[in-house]
Amino acid sequence: MEGYVLIVDDDQDIRNLIGIYLANEGLPYIKCDSAVQAMELIKSNKVDLILLDIMMPGLDGIEACIKIRQSEKMPIIFMSAKTEDMDKIQGLVAGADDYITKPFNPIELVTRVKAQLRRYKQYNTDYSESMLIEYEDLVINKQTRQTWVNGREVHLTPKEYDILEVLLNNKGMVLSIAQIYEKVWREEFFRSESTVMMHIAKLRDKLNQGEERKYIKTVWGVGYKI
Repeated sequence: MEGYVLIVDDDQDIRNLIGIYLANEGLPYIKCDSAVQAMELIKSNKVDLILLDIMMPGLDGIEACIKIRQSEKMPIIFMSAKTEDMDKIQGLVAGADDYITKPFNPIELVTRVKAQLRRYKQYNTDYSESMLIEYEDLVINKQTRQTWVNGREVHLTPKEYDILEVLLNNKGMVLSIAQIYEKVWREEFFRSESTVMMHIAKLRDKLNQGEERKYIKTVWGVGYKI
């Protein structure tokens, strides 16, 4: 079932206008005029994204975002008439995924909504978190066999992906080259050190993306671990 975009703003005209933009793109939505009501709607509806105004009476958007983030992971886009960098930084630190200033361009708003929804659903295929394995800013989806580093998809060969999944499934444990080979190639290990080492070298290059990251650690004389 497709989830809703939740529009939270105390200005009725803005709520209605955003609703028109979303409806024109075929995006289902619900709307409310307070952060308190928004948190109730989240409990009773399948919400995929929240458009959240910052300046609202009672519970403001920043406080609401912090509370929502204690239990929910859907994207949150702040909406505010404030344009100062510190206001944007404060919003993002509170847990928002994006920030758009009023008055906003309808095309820009819808583009940002679609981008966040695409990323959320990509990371949460069938909304099943059991399919995801995360380590720092490295994420894999076991169902789709996709890999992301810092939000950017990394394209791996089947064997590179299998090695990465084996290491992530055994986080903190040192696996020998023989163990990795037998789990990935599914055959008895026999003088195949160079095969495993070559694949791990290429996998490291793709994950590191030219930076000094060390996801896959070498334990000399023993094997590899994450």
